[in-house]
Amino acid sequence: MNRSLNRLRWRLVHWGWDAFQRAGVVTADTPVGRRFAEFGAGSMAAFPAGSVFGEHSIAIGAGTLIGPLVTMSAGMVPGQDLGPVPVLRIGDRCVIGRGSHLVAHHSLVIGDDVFTGPYVYITDQNHGYEDPDEPIGRQMPLNAAVSIGSGCWLGTGAVVLPGASIGRNVVVAAGSVVRGAVPDRCVVAGVPAKVIRQYVPGEGWSRPSASPAAGRLKDVAQPPDPQG
Repeated sequence: MNRSLNRLRWRLVHWGWDAFQRAGVVTADTPVGRRFAEFGAGSMAAFPAGSVFGEHSIAIGAGTLIGPLVTMSAGMVPGQDLGPVPVLRIGDRCVIGRGSHLVAHHSLVIGDDVFTGPYVYITDQNHGYEDPDEPIGRQMPLNAAVSIGSGCWLGTGAVVLPGASIGRNVVVAAGSVVRGAVPDRCVVAGVPAKVIRQYVPGEGWSRPSASPAAGRLKDVAQPPDPQG
């Protein structure tokens, strides 16, 4: 009797969870989807969601899949007026992996056909550190635009810092921390990330030389990084 009851409970719990997941999907036709600045046809955000606010400043293209527990935030707090132009843009046919964080305050643009693994963190804002005697969390944050070119793949746990500009068709290895400018058609890895392979038209794939500066990414305008 107890075994039969446990089986029934198990089926009810799993059936109920599956039903919640299906019912909780966000699309352009749902009330939540209509809160966004744009929510393209065929796009969906899985249930359960992470922390999502500032939808009026978030634009999502067509055919894009946002995985479960993905945080998408625009601004410091819900309801903040960031102006008429979306500060977080995700292109067409993208896949944002489970548990990732997209945190925008100024400008965070993700191109078309960008795929990420789970738990990727991308932000255009960092804590200020002008006064070493003041608690860092109380100092004025600094913004620098982030762009990720079309066709990129970001591996599990990758971090993209403010000011990063990643070219087209770039692979960011799992666990890498990206800052600065990344050229098109290359593979970057490490903390901080460096180019480890790059495609040269007419020559194919090549590796940087063995010099200490080889593969180093060129810095672009960005706030100081307390993590170095």
